Amino acid sequence: MQRLPALFLLLLSAVVVSLHQCTAFKEADFKKCASSGFCTRNRGVKGTQYSVDPGTVKVEGADLSATLTSKAASQSFNLTVRAYGPTVRIIVDEHASEHPPRYQIPDVLMSTLQQQTTKWASSQATAHTWTGSIGDVTVKLTFASFKLEVLVGGKSAVVLNSRSMFNFEHPRKKQEGDPADWWEETFNGHQDSKPAGPEAISIDMTFSGSQHVYGIPERATNLALKPTAGSGVVSEPYRLYNLDVFEYEHSSPFGLYGAIPVLLSHKQGLTVGAFWLNAAEMYVDVESVRDGQAVQWITESGILDLFIMTGPSPKDVTSQYAAVTGTTAMPQLFALGYHQCRWNYKDEADAYAVDAGFDEHQIPYDVLWLDIEHTDGKRYLTWDSRLFPNPIAMQEDIASRGRKMVTIVDPHVKRDSAYYIYKEASDNKYFVRKSDGTEFDGWCWPGASSYLDVTNPEVRSWWATQFTPDKYKGSTKHLYIWNDMNEPSVFNGPEITMQKDVLHYGDVEHRDIHNIFGYYYHLATAEALIHRGQEKELYGEHGDRPFVLSRAFFAGTQRVGPIWTGDNAAQWSHLAVSVPMLLTLGLTGLPFSGADVGGFFGNPDAELLTRWYQLGMYYPFFRGHAHLETQRREPWLFGEDTTRRIREAIRGRYALLPYIYTLFRHTNQTGIPLMRPLWFEFPDDTTLFATEEEFLLGPAIWVKPVLQAGASQVSVTLPAGAVWYEALAGKAIMPKAGRPMNTAVHMDAIPVFYRGGHIIPRRDRPRRSTAAMVNDPFTLVIALNKSGYAVGDLYLDDGRSFAFAEGQYMHRR
Repeated sequence: MQRLPALFLLLLSAVVVSLHQCTAFKEADFKKCASSGFCTRNRGVKGTQYSVDPGTVKVEGADLSATLTSKAASQSFNLTVRAYGPTVRIIVDEHASEHPPRYQIPDVLMSTLQQQTTKWASSQATAHTWTGSIGDVTVKLTFASFKLEVLVGGKSAVVLNSRSMFNFEHPRKKQEGDPADWWEETFNGHQDSKPAGPEAISIDMTFSGSQHVYGIPERATNLALKPTAGSGVVSEPYRLYNLDVFEYEHSSPFGLYGAIPVLLSHKQGLTVGAFWLNAAEMYVDVESVRDGQAVQWITESGILDLFIMTGPSPKDVTSQYAAVTGTTAMPQLFALGYHQCRWNYKDEADAYAVDAGFDEHQIPYDVLWLDIEHTDGKRYLTWDSRLFPNPIAMQEDIASRGRKMVTIVDPHVKRDSAYYIYKEASDNKYFVRKSDGTEFDGWCWPGASSYLDVTNPEVRSWWATQFTPDKYKGSTKHLYIWNDMNEPSVFNGPEITMQKDVLHYGDVEHRDIHNIFGYYYHLATAEALIHRGQEKELYGEHGDRPFVLSRAFFAGTQRVGPIWTGDNAAQWSHLAVSVPMLLTLGLTGLPFSGADVGGFFGNPDAELLTRWYQLGMYYPFFRGHAHLETQRREPWLFGEDTTRRIREAIRGRYALLPYIYTLFRHTNQTGIPLMRPLWFEFPDDTTLFATEEEFLLGPAIWVKPVLQAGASQVSVTLPAGAVWYEALAGKAIMPKAGRPMNTAVHMDAIPVFYRGGHIIPRRDRPRRSTAAMVNDPFTLVIALNKSGYAVGDLYLDDGRSFAFAEGQYMHRR
């Protein structure tokens, strides 16, 4: 190929980048069900004919195995139903054949899961059904027309294939006359070769008696998922396909940067969950039917590997899911403080000035972030020596005040043989490949880029060695990492991502692993910081907990690190939708999350910015961030009154850190989220099932953000049955069931109440950072219930190492 002049290449790169920066959300850039062959073939299709062969039904210990047969296709499949105590797993896969086996996801399920298998306590088969029970959970399998019902306490909880929508597209050989979308598909000029042909799976389930379902992030929409199908409903299905979505829209079923295929159904007396372990593109329809909430899942490839968590309480479901995929990693204490970020702090002088500004205005913060412009030509793990000539001195100076720094490291690697990361990875064939075996070449911030194949354990092990100070020149022990663009983002690819037919480790197509790619990159980077932390002279004998923020995510990300909700906007609507987005993430096992305070795009006025900080102080992850082209918005730039209000909000966060850190220890042990919908704590109050503006931080703190400009009062719903105390005034309120009340608001604070019966530990001395608070005294806020009683707890460890895992901590109740 003829080489283009270097200048032309540079200009072309600039054009691609500029287009990406300046273009808002373009609906036409992204697929819908109608442009996805596998979705159109299966959406809403009922009457599929599958049956279980009674003669093949066999029960051994925790497993029921049988053969599932498709009458229409004359194909048979392996069916397994396995018990893990209150969790039931249903697996459907193909028999071994001359066709390559379907992809099954490694590295997500807990290694201890096999130890949780539970023998069926009772097992009974007739000519038409099989019934097995463990405790309060009963599974009934119907043979003639395949159906599987899970009952809890003798009552129906969820029924699989209740509407006969199950379909498993079988392997076949290409023949003349096959439908066009079976073997190739084109979207916006990008061709997908689809060498395996059609391999989609559809399954429907009905949550009996339920009126609300929740989950399947990520999207900017309601907490309780609105119907997308059924009489009078015209909507796209919910989509799970990790994408780089620029300026996303709120109140949309469109999928964003991450995907967790988990649904929760809740009704009085019972909460159940469903988790489909599948990383391919997926669509989900929700429909209100006479029997409850009906859901159809459709995925492009992979197998059916479905977990049903039977509760019965909301906390039971989140703990059962955590037993399957893991709990939240225990963060370092600094990670729970306030983070200041911007694309970009332009040089060392700018970084020093921002750091000094916080001290000058007596505002605490813990971490200063640097975006892509700090690098040498978008070569990650490097520094622009003109702008950051002394990065080590800069980090040490900021660390002298108890603070850290974060730099961005994205998955695209600049194709430059003089760049050591690219050369070493290329020489070892560590990049994602095209079908002809050559490196996949996509466009991102550096221009022409290759992408590390982080599904390969060898690549992850190599990547884990790249962050030690001798490799990452200019880094120190005070530096942590931010993974962006790891959906992965490919500016010149279909839907701004990677082609589905490129190849990964083991010749697995990208279509099979797309939604897990970002998880693997996040995991590899976190493993790198764990490896770095083993340097005892720098970190001590117990190592250093990693801090790596990711934009893309999947089931299991909670074991790795936090995420944020991506490129939001400085709009009241985006402030409002941040609450259901974060609540949904918590319900689906990923509680360490936050939204960019102030909105990434646009310029918030003083009122919006103030209200966002007043809410953001209760986000599990608390960071202010802004786009390159926005006006500067450090907290002291909006006048004295605004500075004071933001100072009080951030100080309020630091005062609550003992409570928040203790909550993180609980979620680290149990999987129960920090931010909770009101119904999570009051599961029998039907008036709360669709509430999404108000929430609880842990069990004890009720929060109502102010979500409209100029508001002088807001309507609040305090759950009945408890005493509530105004956080500022201490006034006690005993609300009546189902009766919202209006409360006046002012610019200095948003409504916050303490729940009677709880004790909230605090540290109230104003400090510049978490490091400065270590020896400060505690304040206990005691909120008595109607019986004059209150309980609470406080968890303490060294706040940074893994010593807590060896028992070096204090937990007082």
